[in-house]
Amino acid sequence: MSLMMSAEAAVHPSRTGPRPMTAEDLWAIPRVGAPAPSPDGAWCIVPVTTYDLETNEARTRLFRVTVAGGDPLPLTSPEHSSTSPAVSPDGRSVAFLRKDTRAKNQLHIMALDGGEPRRITDLPLGCFDPRWLPDGSAVIVAGELLKGHLTPAATKSELERREKDPVKAHVTEERFFRHWDRWLTTGELPHLFRCDLGGGAITDLTPAAETWLDWMEPTGQYDVSPDGSELAWAGITYDAERGTPRSAIYTVPVGGGAVTCLTPDHPSNDLRPRYSPDGRWIVYGMQNDPFFYADRVQLMRYDRVARTHALLGGSSWDRSPLHWEFAADGTLYLEAEDRGRVSVFVIAREGEPRPAIPGGTLQGISVRGNIVFGTVQNLSQPAEAFAWTPGEPAPRRFTSFTKEVSARFGLGEVREITFEGSRGEAVQMFVLMPPGAKPGVKHPLIQCVHGGPHGISGDNFHPRWNAHLFAAPGYVVALVNFQGSTSWGQDFAKRIQGGWGDRPFEDVMRATDVLVASGLVDEKRMAAAGGSYGGYMASWIEGNTTRFRCIVNHAGVYDTLSQYASDWTFGRAESFGGEPWDGLDQIDRWNPARFAKGFETPMLVLHGERDYRVPVTQGLECYGVLKAKGVPARLVYFPDENHWILKPRNSLLWYREVLGWFERWLGPDA
Repeated sequence: MSLMMSAEAAVHPSRTGPRPMTAEDLWAIPRVGAPAPSPDGAWCIVPVTTYDLETNEARTRLFRVTVAGGDPLPLTSPEHSSTSPAVSPDGRSVAFLRKDTRAKNQLHIMALDGGEPRRITDLPLGCFDPRWLPDGSAVIVAGELLKGHLTPAATKSELERREKDPVKAHVTEERFFRHWDRWLTTGELPHLFRCDLGGGAITDLTPAAETWLDWMEPTGQYDVSPDGSELAWAGITYDAERGTPRSAIYTVPVGGGAVTCLTPDHPSNDLRPRYSPDGRWIVYGMQNDPFFYADRVQLMRYDRVARTHALLGGSSWDRSPLHWEFAADGTLYLEAEDRGRVSVFVIAREGEPRPAIPGGTLQGISVRGNIVFGTVQNLSQPAEAFAWTPGEPAPRRFTSFTKEVSARFGLGEVREITFEGSRGEAVQMFVLMPPGAKPGVKHPLIQCVHGGPHGISGDNFHPRWNAHLFAAPGYVVALVNFQGSTSWGQDFAKRIQGGWGDRPFEDVMRATDVLVASGLVDEKRMAAAGGSYGGYMASWIEGNTTRFRCIVNHAGVYDTLSQYASDWTFGRAESFGGEPWDGLDQIDRWNPARFAKGFETPMLVLHGERDYRVPVTQGLECYGVLKAKGVPARLVYFPDENHWILKPRNSLLWYREVLGWFERWLGPDA
């Protein structure tokens, strides 16, 4: 049986440079955020973040950039970090966030014709996600207050009391008590505030707040109606009857009044409401399976007059939109993963979504008139701001903040290969060649397994697992979008439920066969690496094959049974095939910890103490078993990191350790 189903294609060419890429280069590249366009779409405010490796800190500056061309004009100073720009409806001012002396973000307003920023808020826990009312009279922000301490003054007083209290214990009887890297027992709940710019009054529009916003992506979860009379947001509560958190759509009058839930009886999450330009509709996303976090999102349309809900965009489109925004004429643009990329699709009033702007990876979209703005990137190009007008074949980059640093290093070619997966399905992977690769020369291979498992190794310039940085020392890097990955439809993503170690492992092995058969890689010098679910697969590979010379396991699930210490224990029966009290045999069937007899391959284990998604004991247990068995192993433990390595100097150490491990076992002297 042939493993190749289609010819490989070069999707990004190689780029010559004076030397290979380094981790220091990665942190020197400016990171361009989503542009905030002016009302007429002629210019944008673009946030650009740079990192100081000496101070280990980030600074974000705001630049005014003309879309038609021209040098960017800095609006804020480099001494202060300024984020989340929002241009006023008249185009004369910008609202943004800046940290106070307690490192809490506060709302500031700055006139664009000159002058110093004016601070508006002094909220004890700061604020986020500023949005203007349509008449420019006020700005809405979200900000947290403590449950039971429902004014800024009361919350401030309670925070001061807690700071002085020597007892820091958390006490709870809740199932859902922490998330990612924060405890939910301390009572922070987001409120929506109206900040009037005339008299300076700040009004809490949701004083009886009982819902959370999305912790991973809290911005963009609410919207303002076109007439400025109402807010809609997606709020999360813990549904004790169903035994899982879920989000619903809520509204509240901007002038003050009762909160209304529009979707109290929906089966799972309702997401990201957006008002239509005429104010008649609220479009939001709906999921149906509360125990499958990657369940397909379907767009729904709520009629504010008839108070009815209807499916938007048809039922046969099997992609899952991530974000969506209206154009002035009612056209709806949406970001969606599609075959390893993130592209923009369009719904013109009725009908199914159709492709509009191809990826790479397009993110952070907003629309002014009929012009779509956002950021665009791919595996070989860091993010820059783009604009696109209907009829254009591709997005137009109108910034070049990353050009100077990117010119310091060369990059290898990126190819795309589709091959036959474990059950005869078509499976795709990106393959990165090392800089200066020559035909006929075999290179060491790094199989880089993505997390999730319901995610993608996408066509993007990843800030933490940068594939070109792995390839720089002379390696071929494979990014397999195995079965279980998103962007190929609901069935493709869901088919590994109850069998995490099955099809993905076979797909990665078959991808390895394809690359060996192609003559690109040296079969005697291969490594596997992954984080989170990719770390699970690293441990699964450890126990089920000796094909690789070494393995890297970052924040990986090692013991599926003890993974019940995770912050997110919902849907475990569906993911692992059973519960500890009912289905232990199936849990054990795909549990890497039960295959320690086969552990022989040298492994590097990396983990953060503040990782609540995959608790640090998972990494420590894996490392302990390897050392007890006499398998070469090395541990890198970060006391100040969560599931991700986010601090610049910690990241430099992470790359030194990972690349050093590859060199130790794959290098010419290994």
